[in-house]
Amino acid sequence: DDEEPILELLKYNLEKQGYDVRTAIDGQGAVEVARKFHPDLVLLDIMMPKMDGVEACRQIRAMPELANTFIVFLTARAEEYSEIAAFDVGADDYILKPIKPRALMSRIGAFFRRDSKKKNTSSQIKIGDLLIDRTSYTIRLKDKEISLPKKEFELLFFLAQNPNKVFNRDDLLQNIWGSDVYVLARTVDVHIRKVREKIGDDYITTVKGVGYKFNLG
Repeated sequence: DDEEPILELLKYNLEKQGYDVRTAIDGQGAVEVARKFHPDLVLLDIMMPKMDGVEACRQIRAMPELANTFIVFLTARAEEYSEIAAFDVGADDYILKPIKPRALMSRIGAFFRRDSKKKNTSSQIKIGDLLIDRTSYTIRLKDKEISLPKKEFELLFFLAQNPNKVFNRDDLLQNIWGSDVYVLARTVDVHIRKVREKIGDDYITTVKGVGYKFNLG
């Protein structure tokens, strides 16, 4: 964030919770810090000098070693197109300013708790040429490894766990993002589109007027 008071507020509250914190005052700096320290969580503003948050998110998501890093936007931009743009480049959450420190700390804690539970119930799903490995958060399609951001991976894994079952957007939001996070229903569509771009259109089908399902064949 390019606002020093907000940086200090976030740093103070995160360190109070026991997190090791690195800060940057612009998007370019955020990318450099992420590349150097491989954080578990990145908090980004959209409006920053040198490089905006959306482009910073895009570049961070392009680093294979950061595929499982949580990326959360903290921004004053309330427009729907800004939120969609953030999720389109791999954001996991989008929170509007003004920041409420206690609520934010609870939200971050919830991210890591859910992540820990998922790691403890790790497994593999193999359907045809597609192998989804939750243990390592990797996907292989015809012996080619494919990198997906965390939320895209979790969405694909959830659907593949429940083949041929149709889920509406609210079902998917509840199961992937959780009830303690407010996310637009359109976010599901964006993530489905991004997954299809990487694994093809054959695996996830749109059921018109209802939702999505994973095709078992």
